[in-house]
Amino acid sequence: MPALSKAPDRIANMFDAIAGRYDFLNHLLTAGIDRTWRRRAIASLALTGRERVLDLCTGTADLAIEARTAESPAARVLGVDFAAAMLHVGREKLRRRRLDETIALVRGDAIRIPLADGVVDAVMMAFGIRNVENMEAVCDEMRRVLKPAGRLAILEFAIPTTAAVRKAYLWYFNRVLPRIGRLVSRHHSAYGYLAASVGAFVSPAEFVTILRRRGFVDVSAAPLTLGIVFLYTARRG
Repeated sequence: MPALSKAPDRIANMFDAIAGRYDFLNHLLTAGIDRTWRRRAIASLALTGRERVLDLCTGTADLAIEARTAESPAARVLGVDFAAAMLHVGREKLRRRRLDETIALVRGDAIRIPLADGVVDAVMMAFGIRNVENMEAVCDEMRRVLKPAGRLAILEFAIPTTAAVRKAYLWYFNRVLPRIGRLVSRHHSAYGYLAASVGAFVSPAEFVTILRRRGFVDVSAAPLTLGIVFLYTARRG
């Protein structure tokens, strides 16, 4: 099992190395269900068409694109990530879909978001919170940039609690997923890290507690797809 160092340079280099095949593997390894998860996250924000939204750890901008192409879309989206190659892939997608005027992608660190205080209506993040070195500091930063009562939506993997589902999930995550990921991405450890990082992440109840302690209110954790993913929602208190 790979070391779980979450040093920013290490994580950025790992994602940069797999950027070209990242989207393909996401859809393959989740059987396309990842699109449904993103739609649920956007729906939870109850956008009206006027909002400025931050997509933190945006990667190749799939969640940002979902926010701009939803039935009731965000007015503008800023995507922030520290992996340059991932952002390059994202920018190409935005240009192809003519979304580059309403979605901006910026290289930056989640622990130092390049925004002033209280300037966005919503913050969203998909499968990035478990990769940060200091989760509490990132939660503080998300709260800082949100307007009062601004909304938060975070998608993250979890270990299912139902025995049969848990057994099948762990077999897939620990045996099948790293092999397919290694074969397709040609990166030795990235998808092994994925499995290890999910296993090491705090439980849904613990993450809810962290959000509450960092000043968020109306915090909830909704299990998706038999509990293999949770959608965390909250508001800035």
